[in-house]
Amino acid sequence: MSMDLRARINAAQTRQVHPAIADYARFLAEEAGACAVLFYGSNLRTGVLEGVVDFYLLLPGPAETGLWPRVSYREWQHEGEVLRAKIATMSLEKFAQAARGETIDTTIWARFVQPSALIWARDDAARAAVGDALAQAAQTAARLAVAVGPSAGNAADFWRALFRATYRAELRVEKPGREDTILEANAAHFDGLLTAALDAAGIGYERQGQLIVPQLSSQRRRAILRWWRRRRRMGKPLNIARLLRATRTFDGAGRYAAWKVERHTGVKVEVTPWREKHPLLSAPGVMWKIWRAKRHG
Repeated sequence: MSMDLRARINAAQTRQVHPAIADYARFLAEEAGACAVLFYGSNLRTGVLEGVVDFYLLLPGPAETGLWPRVSYREWQHEGEVLRAKIATMSLEKFAQAARGETIDTTIWARFVQPSALIWARDDAARAAVGDALAQAAQTAARLAVAVGPSAGNAADFWRALFRATYRAELRVEKPGREDTILEANAAHFDGLLTAALDAAGIGYERQGQLIVPQLSSQRRRAILRWWRRRRRMGKPLNIARLLRATRTFDGAGRYAAWKVERHTGVKVEVTPWREKHPLLSAPGVMWKIWRAKRHG
């Protein structure tokens, strides 16, 4: 593996975060008997505690079958402040498989080629395993970036092509230019990442001034695109299946929905036991309450 790529991963692993975030991750990890906790999303970049922080909780044991990860929402009182977290839970083994591109899923490598921080690890072996998986995610993403990207371009051109391809494959509604926002907000992270990942993946390239010209054989390009076509076809059905599963398994969905409603509309929704258990069935009543509040506000 490219030392440059692994050096980048190691630097990300030791990134400093707000102490409350680290405490929350430790609490969740120890409660679940986890191997490691990854922190990602806008709160990682901004360092603020407001909103919902995003964690991946990686567990020991064999890789899951079926749909994964399991998603939950938790609220935690910390020094008089409520910290909110959306937690995706899966095995470290399945996470590593997905990062290597061995599953039909696109979300792991496409998400974790973006910035993340390993903010808790059980031991050095777990830390190394997560580091390997993150490096593999970068290589998986870089291979597809040069296969779907231009014949020559700057690094941002290839990353844009990658993100546009994955957005189209997944059931996501992104504003035009979302890929530019990601690249601009994380410029230091992406600076030099493409060539480091290509080196690690054994894909040659030439430099022509600011341009990168991948040296990808037609045979290897066809193989990568065959790999991608299957994942592209399965992207939306897989996302729909996960959404349907989440209606039954998203722990804390009612509280999460109520918080989102109050945050975006100012209307406080009481989370009754029935609403907590049946967030979708309770949605029409919540919308009626919002409509009345807005009308009489």
